[in-house]
Amino acid sequence: MLNMKQIETIKNMQIEGTGPGEIAERLNIDRKTVRKYMKCEDYTPNPKVNREYPSKLDRWKKTIDSWLEEDRRMRYKQRHTARRVHQRLQEEYPDDYDCSYPIVQRYCKKMKEERSASRQGFLELEWHPGEAQVDFGEADAFEQGFVRIIKYLCVSFPYSNAAYTQLFGGETAECVTRGLQDIFIRIGGVPGRMIFDNASGVGKRLGEKVRFSELFMRFKCHYGFEVTFCNPNSGHEKGNVENKVGYMRRNFLVPAPKFDDIERYNAELLDRCEKDWLREHYKKLKPISELFEDDRAALSPLPIKPFRAIRFEKVKTDAYGKLCLEGKHWYSSAPELAGREVIVAIGAHHVEILDLSGKIICRHKRMYGKERTDSADWSTTAARLFRRPGAWRNSPMRRLMPVTLRERLDGMDMAGLKNVFRILRDLSDEYDFDTVITAMTEAVDRDTLDGYSASAIAARILNVGLNIQPEAGPDLAAYDDELIITGRPS
Repeated sequence: MLNMKQIETIKNMQIEGTGPGEIAERLNIDRKTVRKYMKCEDYTPNPKVNREYPSKLDRWKKTIDSWLEEDRRMRYKQRHTARRVHQRLQEEYPDDYDCSYPIVQRYCKKMKEERSASRQGFLELEWHPGEAQVDFGEADAFEQGFVRIIKYLCVSFPYSNAAYTQLFGGETAECVTRGLQDIFIRIGGVPGRMIFDNASGVGKRLGEKVRFSELFMRFKCHYGFEVTFCNPNSGHEKGNVENKVGYMRRNFLVPAPKFDDIERYNAELLDRCEKDWLREHYKKLKPISELFEDDRAALSPLPIKPFRAIRFEKVKTDAYGKLCLEGKHWYSSAPELAGREVIVAIGAHHVEILDLSGKIICRHKRMYGKERTDSADWSTTAARLFRRPGAWRNSPMRRLMPVTLRERLDGMDMAGLKNVFRILRDLSDEYDFDTVITAMTEAVDRDTLDGYSASAIAARILNVGLNIQPEAGPDLAAYDDELIITGRPS
């Protein structure tokens, strides 16, 4: 095939009146080729396209495509290789299938490359079932009577317009992974792709690249989904979830929510979110709950083993057995761990302190914010006060006590205080702080502050309720009468 410079020379010589034979001789080109370009009158440019030639595999391509599409919802190790596609066609169509393995291999490679290229391109604005967008919002909430700033994770499914939200103290990797995991478990599957606006809680963005945090990278590998980030200055690419952040605030967080247990409140939020799906989609005019079934059908299965959304750090405690996280949040451990290295398991809602053998020493509610905080575990504090009852007056536990119990303890001698803290320490293995303190306060009111009484009252609070009358049992009068009759002297 001649290039345009050669073709131009032929056309110029043709204009000058030179014949095809002379042109062919002077340019050393075959005469038929010269005649071809002399006769051509259309030199409009045309795109170079790949020509599709008929193949023996054509009748099987739809079947192969359907298998490869199903693979997107399967775990990586359970996906078809080209070899397995070829074998399966041989097994399922023994009388009709007559293609060679190299043909199948080339086609499978081509299809996988096309899918990979489409995932690496720009974010399309037409959303498919099973894709999700993720973002955080900020609001005020009342937790245990105190106002605080909370972050709420919003996960939306643009195809159906369904969405979930979960509340957290911050935007850390622990919060993102815990929130996503709870939602995955709720919907019974994993979205194939998740779109984030920035790297908050996921990692650090360095120009166009994102370096995932280790916890999120482990979470991503565990659940097997893809992550895409919006292009710079292209927030419209995840407009669905940005709208949902505002919608969730207006409809679920106004007025400011009030709760004592954020995990329990999050479980209630999942129910409330699904009730919101009963309304119609703004464009498709079908209930969101009905459209979400298409999303659900496109999800990948949950992995067999659950993921622990926790990261671990080794930290050295101070002389009081306390340790510091994030430079401002202090947590107590056990007295015997003072000045020693411990393992800290950091989750979205709790912090657990372990000794170097992995044994859990105590558990704290995780603290967030820019101000310094001090969290004392009441069970380890009770153990410390049991050893040093003289520290009671300056103990942070004192202000947590009800007035009645505090005044009773203030009037005790060292032996009496030591006995009370022994009761607190022992009951901490079975009951939470509020239950134990309520039981001990009730015991003080009854003037029976001893271990047996406090334990019995705590068990009643936990199993029946302190002020609830027990159910009437069976009538035993007949047994009484029988015992009275048989017990009479003859």
